[in-house]
Amino acid sequence: MENTVRTVGLRERKKAATRQAVHEAALRLTVEHGFDQVTVEAVADAAGISRRTFSNYFAGKEDALLYGEEQQIHALVQAVRDRPVTEPAWEALRAALETLSRREDPPNREWAVRTRLAKRHPSLLARQLANHAALERELALALAVAERPGPKGVRPRVLAATFLTAVRIGMHLWIEEEQTREPAEVIGEILTEMAAPFV
Repeated sequence: MENTVRTVGLRERKKAATRQAVHEAALRLTVEHGFDQVTVEAVADAAGISRRTFSNYFAGKEDALLYGEEQQIHALVQAVRDRPVTEPAWEALRAALETLSRREDPPNREWAVRTRLAKRHPSLLARQLANHAALERELALALAVAERPGPKGVRPRVLAATFLTAVRIGMHLWIEEEQTREPAEVIGEILTEMAAPFV
């Protein structure tokens, strides 16, 4: 039994490492050559895997490029779930984001690259918007399930949408400022401004 658990754990770690390697190869090649010039075959070659293996992990190059974003989505939702249930929802969202911001090294540089790419490539932007819609739903569900203080109904969705809008505005402002400040500082200003109706 213990060997089976260890084998499954090792197998999952290898899969995660392969996924990460493919993502990093896709991001690097796209930055170097441009999104339109990068093929799935080139990404697979750069990651040291076959085209078939690539297909086991990702549906296309857009998915491989945005894998880091999807990991951040899961991490943010989990960080919200990990907050004390007695904590008001808006505070839980902010605290979860602060926790994740401290883990980023360097902070959100990859996000900036993905955002710049998405602005120039509609297929990538469409996939990114789908990710953001999924994150909004997951955050709203995490807030509603936690039975945090405050009214229910549509409030968790409104809070999640407002919070993510603030984060998006903050990150775009950070990029426009040419990353002269920490993203957490810029986002914090926007969150404080938007929080007034909710606290």
